[in-house]
Amino acid sequence: MTKMSHGPRAGSRKKMTKKIKQRGMPTVNSMLKEFNVGDLAAIKINPSIHSGIPFHNFHGYTGRISGKQGRCYILTIKSGSVTKNILAAPVHLIKIEGQ
Repeated sequence: MTKMSHGPRAGSRKKMTKKIKQRGMPTVNSMLKEFNVGDLAAIKINPSIHSGIPFHNFHGYTGRISGKQGRCYILTIKSGSVTKNILAAPVHLIKIEGQ
């Protein structure tokens, strides 16, 4: 009997896989995306890039950009009644047009 893994990618088999035609590295433009403070963004994890990856439970969440830390952006989301700050690289974020 082996012990269960408790690593950062544990329990994320479906979330951290790509379809066959989408495999490979993303474009350079997706890595160099720019966001402004106050922009709406959604977290869509790209499993090909391991740097700046947010925790897999936040995949699909939407929030506002509240700052920048190095090459990553700070995204403020609401999980229930709690406000959380998520640190994510721009390749894992999608800009949402709107308010």
